[in-house]
Amino acid sequence: MTEIRLASLQGGAIALGSETLDALRQTLRGNLCLAQEAGYDEARTIWNAMIDRHPGAVVRCRGTADIIRAVRFAREHGLLLAVRGGGHNIAGNAVCEGGLLIDLSPMRSVRIDPARRTARVEPGATLGEFDKEAQAFGLATPLGINSTTGVAGLTLGGGFGWLSRKFGLAADNLTSTDVVTAEGEFVQASATENSDLFWALRGGGGNFGVVSSFEFRLHPVGPMVMSGLIVHPLTRARELLAGYRQIASKAPDELTVWVVLRQAPPLPFLPAEIHGKEILVFAVCYAGEEADGQRALEPLRALGEPIADVIGMQPFAAWQTAFDPLLTPGAYNYWKSHNFLELSDGLLDSLVSYAAKLPTAECEIFIGQLGGATSRVALDATAFPHRDANFVMNVHTRWREPADERRSIEWARQLFAETAPHATGGVYVNFMPEDEIDRVSSAYGANYARLAALKAKYDPGNLFRLNQNVQPAAQRPAA
Repeated sequence: MTEIRLASLQGGAIALGSETLDALRQTLRGNLCLAQEAGYDEARTIWNAMIDRHPGAVVRCRGTADIIRAVRFAREHGLLLAVRGGGHNIAGNAVCEGGLLIDLSPMRSVRIDPARRTARVEPGATLGEFDKEAQAFGLATPLGINSTTGVAGLTLGGGFGWLSRKFGLAADNLTSTDVVTAEGEFVQASATENSDLFWALRGGGGNFGVVSSFEFRLHPVGPMVMSGLIVHPLTRARELLAGYRQIASKAPDELTVWVVLRQAPPLPFLPAEIHGKEILVFAVCYAGEEADGQRALEPLRALGEPIADVIGMQPFAAWQTAFDPLLTPGAYNYWKSHNFLELSDGLLDSLVSYAAKLPTAECEIFIGQLGGATSRVALDATAFPHRDANFVMNVHTRWREPADERRSIEWARQLFAETAPHATGGVYVNFMPEDEIDRVSSAYGANYARLAALKAKYDPGNLFRLNQNVQPAAQRPAA
């Protein structure tokens, strides 16, 4: 009999005999993979190349029963546990070193009910897979902006994108879930069943269980939407941002305009002499009728003299993939993020200054526009607390050569520090890198205490700790 050593929850390692792992393997629809076995490297490799961890064993789940058995196995043996959905999370918590990895990526079913306007989605599905199914019926729900992102992690952290100003967060459109708890029990959570757990899952991340199925509310969208880019030289960025600030304050819910500051990639609609030069990009999506969209865009189009304006009608599913070429897996990535109520003068000055000294060709600063429907939900209605945020900044550093790591990260941290006085102090949990565990309480603000109490109820041993972790509230001794 051979032994496999797996990392324990308490630190150190636990030796398990091969027959113990074989017994688990026999119960699975999916596969149990050890190092060097088929599927192991695929499961442990995620979007951010900064994360290079080697779990002791991987369960590649095919259904809820596999999740139940894997959670119970980890609990029984006291194993360090990680849960991977789409594997896109910047912090890399989807993979553990030496422990047991539950890989949900084989579970990718998306089923649309066009009559009820609902979608039932498994946790390995990506945004692109969801969109392709839903758009066949002219339906969508708010998701993110990169089609390779996993639906599960995006939603559990809140989830916002091009449709959020019109229809709210992904989590706001979640109507029910199937969940495997830390006890290895299967429960359902919705507004009427285990409603406290449902509250926590809408923004509380992976702290409370493994969601094996999500049900979403869908809305009529597309299949064609007005969307695209307006590209300007960075030399005019300060006045353009001031103009954008005014336009954003009056924008209808249907209109979402994000700002991207970066070097110009070699896009076919940009002149060759612009490639590699610093630019300001307005990325636009209008979730409504074309004629209304044209009118709503007039003020934005009146700003400055753009290098290119490539806004037009295109399939919504195609627009959802527009940034994919800039966000391919395999590069090193590090993010820093702030929420803002407004874009103050000092903030704009900092953005322009740092955009002029990008450390690599793939680094960027983006400003996502929120407000609209996202702000018309009570702060305590879901675990996601940032209902006052009108803008979210993501400082996205990205590099290919290890020699670029230090200056890329330092650039991001310096910009983060300089813009902090203008920020709310809150942060979107899905944008937090792994070195920001000190910001978890500010990520949840006034909702943190309730989350900690629910963590103590549903996961008192903190089995699900590889996430932006909410610590279980201390249990009061019995009277």
